[in-house]
Amino acid sequence: MTYLSIDSRRTMFTAGLAAFLGFAALAGQGGPTATAGEPLASDGNVTAVAVTDTQRTEADVAATRSLANRPMITDFGAAEPVLEKQAEAPKAEEKPAPPAEPAPVAGLDQTQMNNAKKIVETAKSMGLGKRAQVIAIATAMQESQLRNLASTVYPESYRYTNEGEGSDHDSVGLFQQRPQSGWGTVENLLKPEYATKAFLKALVQVPGWENLPLTVAAQSVQVSAFPDHYAKHEDRATTVVDALQ
Repeated sequence: MTYLSIDSRRTMFTAGLAAFLGFAALAGQGGPTATAGEPLASDGNVTAVAVTDTQRTEADVAATRSLANRPMITDFGAAEPVLEKQAEAPKAEEKPAPPAEPAPVAGLDQTQMNNAKKIVETAKSMGLGKRAQVIAIATAMQESQLRNLASTVYPESYRYTNEGEGSDHDSVGLFQQRPQSGWGTVENLLKPEYATKAFLKALVQVPGWENLPLTVAAQSVQVSAFPDHYAKHEDRATTVVDALQ
């Protein structure tokens, strides 16, 4: 058996170690090295370029400086993108529904019932209760059949809203009030609310009107040639008033 000298074994160990370290270095770099800027081995499609440690360090420094120069965000809410609110399309203005017309009762048609409602609402606005309302409606039933009448005596009366015509002297409107007797102008007396107020203001001036028979109370205001005719409308007028409460 041949024995190697100590120096020979030391030489072989050194050479083996050097070979191992060289292989490890080559494996750690992932492949062959090349001079900076020169192409590495190509696979026919892509050519890689070697980057030196110096170039990598300079790139890292530049990136670091870029980050350092960016303004620091202290208000994180402000950093969020602000979305402009889309202008909402204007909504069509909602118009209130017109008040429902009262259902006719006591043999009235819709026009007559609408006029009765105006009389009741006007009396309420004056603080007057059902008795005054019944007297007023019964009176209008007798005078105009609850229709807002123009007059053949006044051509101008046809220019205003009306529901027919009458020819009793110069009488106009629901209560057949006479402009020549001081009740008001033709235009005003053809306004149901105005005519009703005029009648009720005169009614409440009659002493004890609330306790008088209906026909007496009405006649005290109207001074009609047929004073007893108002009484026959009391029951129907009461039915109408009750329906409009």
